[in-house]
Amino acid sequence: MPRFTVAALYKFTPLDGLDALQARLKQVGEANAITGTILLASEGINGTIAGPADGIAAMLDAIRALPGCGDLEHKESWAEQQPFLRLKVRLKREIVTMGIPGVDPNALVGSYVDPADWNDLIASPDVVTIDTRNDYEVRIGQFEGAVNPETVSFREFPDWFRQFRQGRPNARVAMYCTGGIRCEKATSFVKAEGIDEVFHLKGGILKYLETVPPEESLWRGECFVFDRRVAVVHGLEQGTHTLCHGCREPLGPEDLRSDKFVPGVSCPHCHDRMSDADRERFAERHRQSQLAAKRGEKHLGRVYGDDAPESGAG
Repeated sequence: MPRFTVAALYKFTPLDGLDALQARLKQVGEANAITGTILLASEGINGTIAGPADGIAAMLDAIRALPGCGDLEHKESWAEQQPFLRLKVRLKREIVTMGIPGVDPNALVGSYVDPADWNDLIASPDVVTIDTRNDYEVRIGQFEGAVNPETVSFREFPDWFRQFRQGRPNARVAMYCTGGIRCEKATSFVKAEGIDEVFHLKGGILKYLETVPPEESLWRGECFVFDRRVAVVHGLEQGTHTLCHGCREPLGPEDLRSDKFVPGVSCPHCHDRMSDADRERFAERHRQSQLAAKRGEKHLGRVYGDDAPESGAG
């Protein structure tokens, strides 16, 4: 079975002529058997793509040819099965949605911190470390001592931070996310709010897990990713979590032992919120998915990686 290369990438850079850029990337992707999602906006590009190694190389060359993207970095990992169903290149207002007018990482942003220097920074007693990801991501893993905002979406982060910072006017703030894009945009917002010393993990958790030895790591747990691998660990190897196809929450071994876990239907996080009609609908979808698998066909069900709400480098 072929091993698929997975590339997560983003770059804040002013872009125009988005329709033409969209058409060009679609053409290159389709010619090179690329799947995944790429988001384009006037503030830059964000995406996670998968395919054969030479196809990924061709797509990265095309992306780096975009204005301001010549130095774009990406995080690379592998999957034993194709993690996405199709290629989507979408035009958006923001490549990661915060919803606050005027927040522009191309104009104002925090200081990058390399993974090799991250441990020393967050171990400092005068630094507040904040996880900018969503609550279900934090639940399966985070950096030791980090603050969990318990947000459902990135749009909630600004209101949360404005309340959190009360009484901490001079705090030094270190933020992180999966691949670097959310924490980079968050630093732009936080600096605009008047916090001077703001830092973010370059390359995000993925680059940290790729480059920092496990014995030196301050990461605890697994890192959620928006594709069919669900989670990764050090070395970017696939983790132990699976996905609830009812609510799309990551599920660990304890969740799978729960009597509220029904494959393809529900889990402990969504079972009590579901109606009987929901369960019947999800059970039928699961049955159709299994029948398609027996026929060797793809079933276009509701799965992460095909239409992730925070698609891309995270």
